[in-house]
Amino acid sequence: MSSKGLRILVPVKRVIDYQIRPRVNKTKTAIETTGVKFSINPFDDIALEEALRIKEKKKATVDAIHAISIGPSKSQDILRNCLAKGADTSTLVDAGSQELEPLAVAKILKQVVEKQGSNLVILGKQAIDDDNNNTGQMLAGMLNWPQATNAANVEFENGGDRIKITREVDGGEEIVSAPLPLVITTDLRLNQPRYVGLQNLMKAKKKPMDKLKLKDFADLDLESRLKLLQVVEPEPRSPGIKVGSVDELVQNLKDAKAI
Repeated sequence: MSSKGLRILVPVKRVIDYQIRPRVNKTKTAIETTGVKFSINPFDDIALEEALRIKEKKKATVDAIHAISIGPSKSQDILRNCLAKGADTSTLVDAGSQELEPLAVAKILKQVVEKQGSNLVILGKQAIDDDNNNTGQMLAGMLNWPQATNAANVEFENGGDRIKITREVDGGEEIVSAPLPLVITTDLRLNQPRYVGLQNLMKAKKKPMDKLKLKDFADLDLESRLKLLQVVEPEPRSPGIKVGSVDELVQNLKDAKAI
């Protein structure tokens, strides 16, 4: 490991809880959010857990874990959760009601990485609200850092200067190795996030949290590249039927032109 310790940045996003079935609003312009439970994006929770496990294994070489969320002011709730689990510091970039595309988020994170002196960024491969799967890749490109996406296992090698990442791909696994600094995006099978106790949540409320606005970032272009035309519910599936024999099954498949 080089003389500089690990400074891990973990971006997290506030999304509708994964156990809630999203509903389209009446105007069909967005998902209904009134009276809906929000929580940390599951992929980002996995990223935080991996950062915490790295710190527990390599206490002497991890300087700090910094959690950051870019979104509405209510996002500070998930940052408190991150602090309760073990993150050292946190930053809320209050974007108000403005919806930011991955490119804008990556530009903000680039400036935060440079300010924090981070040398390892771990974030979820995607957010479950938009499923873009872009931010990590864009951030790595802007920083000119190597990237390892969809990580299912993370191991340090060469004294800690390189990281070996196992990625699940169609038909098996792919193993890549890259030096620090590095951007890693996490997949579901990487780990099982820990639960946080009430006592730690109460303690986290006393921890300081940096709060910034979008205007605090220089040369930030927030222009949307995408235009949302309409949000609609998926078409309902036709009910299944039971057949009495293989011959009947084959005939039904022929009638449906499936064979």
